[in-house]
Formats: sequence, C-alpha cells, structure tokens
Amino acid sequence: MENDGHEATIDTVPLLSRVRIVLIETSHPGNIGAAARAMKTMGLSRLDLVNPREFPSAAATARASGADDVLMRARRHDRLETAIADCGMVVGTTARSRHLEWPVGTPRALASELSMLPSDTRCAIVFGREQSGLSNEELAWCQRVIRIPTDEQFSSLNLAQAVQICSYELRLAALGERASAPVDDEPFATTEEVANGIAHLMRVMAQVGFYNPSRPKLLPIRLQRLLHRSDLKRSEVRILRGFCTAIDESLIPPET
Repeated sequence: MENDGHEATIDTVPLLSRVRIVLIETSHPGNIGAAARAMKTMGLSRLDLVNPREFPSAAATARASGADDVLMRARRHDRLETAIADCGMVVGTTARSRHLEWPVGTPRALASELSMLPSDTRCAIVFGREQSGLSNEELAWCQRVIRIPTDEQFSSLNLAQAVQICSYELRLAALGERASAPVDDEPFATTEEVANGIAHLMRVMAQVGFYNPSRPKLLPIRLQRLLHRSDLKRSEVRILRGFCTAIDESLIPPET
C-alpha cells in the first residue's frame, strides 16, 4: 500500500496507519492543532482538512504542542469527495439526534469493526463544523455513522475532545488487531469507484427513461445512500458497471 507521504506511526499496528481523520470547514485553527495533538498521542498521523478557515496558522502550531509533524503532513482539499476518494470505509460523526437511514453506533464498536476489515482498506473518520457538524449531503458519502454516548443533560464536546475519544478507541482496537482474521479479504470499493459506479448507473437510468436529470427529486441522494451503505467490494462495483455497459451497448441501434 502506498503511503502518500504519510508513514505509519507504529509499524506493528497497521490499523493506525490506514485511518485518516478528516476535519470539515474548521472555523478555529487552534482546534486543528489540538486535534493533531490528540491524534499523535494515540499513534495516528494522517490528517486531512476540507476548506479550513485558517491554515497554516500559528494558533494551530501552538495548540499542537509537539504534533507539528502531523500538521506539516496535513493535506488540504476543496471538497470532501477528494479527501476520501481512495477510502473503502468512510465514517461520519454526529452529535445530534436526526433521522438517518443507517444505524448509529459508538466509537468503540466502530473501531472494532475497522480492525476486522481487509488489511488494505483505507478508512476515514469525518468530523464536521464546530457549530453544525456534518450536513446530510456529507453524511450520504459515509458507510457508517457514530455518536459519542455523552450524558443527555450535558452533551457538549469540543472538536479535539471528540477526535481524542475516537483516536483512543482506535488505538485500543489496533493493539488487539487481527485477533481473528476476516473470512473475506477482498478489497472494498473506494469512494471514488463507488461514485463512478453511481454516475454510470444514473446515466443508464436516464437513457432508459427511468430517471429525468431535469427533475431529479430525491433519487440521486437515495441511490448514493443505498450504495454507500452496501459495503460494496471492487468486484461488485465491476459487476454493476458491466451490467450498465451491457445496457449501453444494447441501446445502440444496429448498423444497416
């Protein structure tokens, strides 16, 4: 697996080297630095930032308190999709009660699940804005959603605290990683591969009259949620796209 410039912090704990923390539109640079420090204490080194308000920043470096290397390697992105394009498992975080079309788990349960994924599966844990969290459109890119089970009377956690809790649970899971090997080690499809499959499927739907691009309604986002929840393997995406290609070819009029 290529490291994209991010080396594993602990060679004997591979899970930590393939999990990245993604922060979306962080408003205060100090929160980025504090999150980097929380990550480094637990052995995580991959930090991706989507449209931070201010970065690089002296405030971020000051709050990192020695985790400068994590900040220096942090990658900036204009869109969430590019930050998670090569990931086979994307986990969204939420602090709010909202209607979601998939179960909401805990960081501990999620960390255990990640440790049992095929060993080349890159993973992302995505944190939203300090005030509003992730939008429903951003959550639609996720296969899993987690909520930290805080006290109902006082559920306020700052961004770095949330990153610390999730990083801690990942470390515990990583220290006991591969206690029993997964039965199926076939790679998961990446976010980019699934997105390309969805785009192909929607083109075919439009060709056969099932989908009207000028009046999309809720079909695109529902289809996105459906396929992202399905834990598709690469071979399954190839089957889907092969079927779409067959439909494409069947619609070509025969030569006269």
